[in-house]
Amino acid sequence: MADSWTSSLELVVDFIVLSPIFYIRFISDTKLRNQTAVSEFLLLELTDDPALQPLLFSLLLSMYLVTVLGNLLIILAISSDSHLHTPMYFFLSNLSFTDICISTSTIPKILVNIQAQSWSVSYTGCLSQIFFLMALLVLENCLLTAMAYDRYVAICHPLMYTIIMNPSLCVMLVLISLFISTVNSLLHTLMVLRLSFCTDLEIPDFFCELSQVIKPACSDTLINHILIYFSSVILGGSAVFGIIFSYAQIVSCLLRMPSAGRKYKALSTCGSHLFVVFLFYGTAFGVYISSAVTESSRKTAVASMMYSVVPQMLNPFIYSLRNRDMKEALEKIFSRIKFLR
Repeated sequence: MADSWTSSLELVVDFIVLSPIFYIRFISDTKLRNQTAVSEFLLLELTDDPALQPLLFSLLLSMYLVTVLGNLLIILAISSDSHLHTPMYFFLSNLSFTDICISTSTIPKILVNIQAQSWSVSYTGCLSQIFFLMALLVLENCLLTAMAYDRYVAICHPLMYTIIMNPSLCVMLVLISLFISTVNSLLHTLMVLRLSFCTDLEIPDFFCELSQVIKPACSDTLINHILIYFSSVILGGSAVFGIIFSYAQIVSCLLRMPSAGRKYKALSTCGSHLFVVFLFYGTAFGVYISSAVTESSRKTAVASMMYSVVPQMLNPFIYSLRNRDMKEALEKIFSRIKFLR
C-alpha cells in the first residue's frame, strides 16, 4: 500500500515538472506576437525609500526560506514515514509542493529587482509569471477542495474510506486539478498575447499579476475581463461550494454521533484544513476588498503579494503544530539529523 502511494506521488510530481517544459516549448513555437513588439514592462517599486530596501530584501528572503524549508520538511516527513502514506497526507504533500512553487514564482524575481535596483521585467518573463502563478493558485484551490472531500469521506463514510479514497482516485483528482489549472492559465496567457500595449508599460504591482498586466493595454480588454470573471466564478465558486458542502455534511454527521470523544477526534482532523482554507480565501478576499475600497496601487499591490506569500509560509506551521502524527514524523527526522551529527 505504501509503495502505491509513493508511486502515485512520483507520478504527480513528474506531471508538475514536465508541464512547464511543454508550456515553454509551446510559447516559443507559437506564431502569435504582440502587435507593438513589447520588450519589457516596468513593475511598481517596493519602496521609494532606499534605506528600507535592505530591510525589505532581508524580510522577503527570510519569508521565502521559511516557506521552502517548512514545506520541504512536510514533504520529507510524509515520504519517509509509512504511517503517513494516506490520502490526506498525499494531498498535503502536493499542497506543500504547490506552495513552494507559488512562492518561487514571485519572490525570487522581487529579490533580484531589489538587488539590481531595476524594476523591469521582460515581456516573455511577465507572461511566464502570469501563467505559472495563475496555474498554481488554481491548483491550490482545487487541492483544498479535494482535501475537504477526503475529510468528508473519512468522517461520514469511515467504513468505505479505504475503498473510496484509493490511490487511483487520489491521483486522478490531482491530475484533473493540474489539467484544469493548466488549461485555464494557458487560455488567459494566450488572451494576453493578443493585446497591444501603448507607450505606458507600467504595471501597478510588484509582480506580473493578470488583472494588473492588462491595465496598460491600449487595445480592447473586454474579452480578457469577461474571461477573468467567468473563470473566477466557475473555478473559485465551484471550489468554495465543494468545501462548504463537504463541511456541511461533516457537521451533520458530527451532530448524529453519540460520543463526545468521537466528535472531538473527528473534528480535530479537520482543524488544520479549516485553518488553511480560511487563510487562503481570507487573504484572497482581502485583496479583493483592498482593490475595491482603496485607490492606492501600492496598498493593493501589498495585499496582492501577501495573498501569494503569507498562506504558503504559514501552512507548514498550521499542519505541523496541530497534527500529532506530523509532529511525530518531524521529530523522527530531527532525531536522525542529530544522530548523523
